[in-house]
Amino acid sequence: MNIVKPSTIAGVMELLPNDQLIFDKIKRDIEDTFKKYQFLPIDTPLIEKNEILFAKGGGETEKQIFEIVSESKDMSLRFDLTVPLARYVAEHFSDLNFPFKRYHIGKVYRGERNQKGRYKEFYQCDIDIIGHNSLSIYNDAILPRVIYEIFEKIGLSDISFKINNRKLLNGFFKSLGVDDSTDLLRTIDKKDKIGKEKTLALLEEILDEKRAISVFDFISNDLSNKDLLEKYKKTSSNDLFKEGLEELEKVYKYMTYLGIPEENIDIDLSITRGLDYYTGTVYETFIKGHESIGSVCSGGRYENLAGNFSKQKLPGVGMSIGLTRLFFKLEELGLLKREKSLSQTLIIPMDEAIYDYGIEILNTLRDRGENVDIYLESGKFKKKMTYADKLGVRKVIILGEDELAQKKVSIKDMVTGEQISKSLEEI
Repeated sequence: MNIVKPSTIAGVMELLPNDQLIFDKIKRDIEDTFKKYQFLPIDTPLIEKNEILFAKGGGETEKQIFEIVSESKDMSLRFDLTVPLARYVAEHFSDLNFPFKRYHIGKVYRGERNQKGRYKEFYQCDIDIIGHNSLSIYNDAILPRVIYEIFEKIGLSDISFKINNRKLLNGFFKSLGVDDSTDLLRTIDKKDKIGKEKTLALLEEILDEKRAISVFDFISNDLSNKDLLEKYKKTSSNDLFKEGLEELEKVYKYMTYLGIPEENIDIDLSITRGLDYYTGTVYETFIKGHESIGSVCSGGRYENLAGNFSKQKLPGVGMSIGLTRLFFKLEELGLLKREKSLSQTLIIPMDEAIYDYGIEILNTLRDRGENVDIYLESGKFKKKMTYADKLGVRKVIILGEDELAQKKVSIKDMVTGEQISKSLEEI
């Protein structure tokens, strides 16, 4: 028989148990925080109809989608959680209460080019708040508060929320006589990656030199948050600009009211989020001192989530954590907490004659809700204790002939080395 060399395809993450425990803890911290803020869970299928996924037109997205080969050939793996959310809300509209606060943690699939830290299969952790006809701007401040608490739990409270408002940008572009801002927004979105000279050069391909410089100066302001807001409040401009500025000021104010320190908020007029469907608030989240890894959470507001699937107006705001990529980056930077999960208890009978007594204790402790297991493999005592140590077990219950005769147990603390004798009732 030929032996096939075991391997995974490029662009997927597969972890050993100790790392998986850390990954799962972060995922659990994220979900627990979502629940704390009363977001409701949904779980949509991995497979969606192509007519749903391509409703807004394929473009670059279509090139990255994994299509499922079947007789009908009209199905693909989801590439994000937003399009399925749009379909879900439109399909179940009459059964939902609005504002609808939803969270979704699940895998998505993209045909990413093979490179370090980019994945074809990865977890996204999304929260969205969807309104019917209208949605208070207050909701735009709730989401970063949730994200801030998540990163506190992970041990990364020193993060920076870079926020902006698309209406403010589009209002400014309109004052320059620019009606279609799509190319401008995508160019500005590259600013931090390509630098000043290349950004200016790209802007000058879209605008004349004078207006290109005006745009670059507008997005490069280094004033404090409050001074920046005050400066543009005194600027005479169009209604769209004023509306965006007012929304930005409210979101900033509510974020501070909700407990995000001012030093963790950075109003940055170069933040655009390249995706076309954002219409108002946009966010990027960075770990201070590690900005080079890019945004670890992003999102924004959209005015018509399900426009391709429903005549209902469903404005919303959402943020997303790419958990798989985040885990990879934190591991790469050495920022993951790696304490042993010292919570298990392991029962070690010294020989086969004591197995029955060990199983009796196992059942008793499990019935009481304890996290406990038993080791029934043959071998020397040292081998059994080494196994317990490698598992990260906190307490070992050792059973020998004396313990069986006296109906007692010996409990060893694997951290302190202390060993004590107790009756079953006492433990």
